[in-house]
Amino acid sequence: MPPVLFQKGRKVNNYNLYANHAWYVPGVKGMFALLGWFLVGNLLASLVIAILTAFLPQQIITDYGNLVMYPLSFLPAMVYAASKSQRNSLFETGYALNSSNFGPFKGWQIALITVALTFATMISADLPNYLNFKLTTATPAMKEFYDMVTELLEKMTGGPFWSSFLLAAVFAPIFEEWLCRGMVLRGLLSKMKPGWAIVISALFFAVIHMNPWQALNAFIIGVIMGYVYYKTGSLILTMLIHFVNNATAVILSQIPSLQETDYWINMMDRGVYIAVYVAGVAALAACILAFKRIPLQQSRGNIDEVGELSEETLIKEA
Repeated sequence: MPPVLFQKGRKVNNYNLYANHAWYVPGVKGMFALLGWFLVGNLLASLVIAILTAFLPQQIITDYGNLVMYPLSFLPAMVYAASKSQRNSLFETGYALNSSNFGPFKGWQIALITVALTFATMISADLPNYLNFKLTTATPAMKEFYDMVTELLEKMTGGPFWSSFLLAAVFAPIFEEWLCRGMVLRGLLSKMKPGWAIVISALFFAVIHMNPWQALNAFIIGVIMGYVYYKTGSLILTMLIHFVNNATAVILSQIPSLQETDYWINMMDRGVYIAVYVAGVAALAACILAFKRIPLQQSRGNIDEVGELSEETLIKEA
């Protein structure tokens, strides 16, 4: 029987992804356990695809296989976290994966600020990402590795547009935000100083992308999403950031004139780029200042506490 979640005096649907994991609050050791189960999930997903390959045409596997592999890769970590949370719910205080502490802002206002923050971050991260690309492809060996990784990623997302969009803009925000902010960052915020928790969770987010070119961008946006989660407790907002970032990338990749480069610096004249970049950095600072206006309820951030439940309460409320 899944635990019954009480948040701010309300009973919340107990058949709920957030409720089922609220009492598992992993520290650094738990973070590595989740990473281990995520890697197990990747092996499981690869095995399932290998089996399906024996029965289905290769083109179907190429176009749609990742829609099966991707959710499966997170399944063992989700089952592990749910089982830990189920045991802990009788004895320990939990912390909600998703809260809505928006301070002086209404929901639609904070959503608009979040979208602006996302585009500002994308612009601000472009130059570091471009310099990272130049540095890590400076030798023939690294350039060959980059080409190999790029070809692999293109095969993974080379299906129909709707398939690539669903994978990158829907599945990725849901599953990766559950893992990286909802589980890892939420847990670390209760164990250490917020700055360290945000940086470590962003590094975790970078590591699961498994290549140095995506990793730097993932780290930068991971820090931004970590700060948003710390200030609001809202997994919905970090999913929104993730969605806007990935959806924009998928849509731009469909434009023929932009398919030769992944960097905005190569799309504009230098004078225009400098102006856009400065505006992006200024917008990023303004959005961060807006989030700074949200008062903190406690040192771990604005993540709502979920009360400890007795077995008697569970039986009564079930």
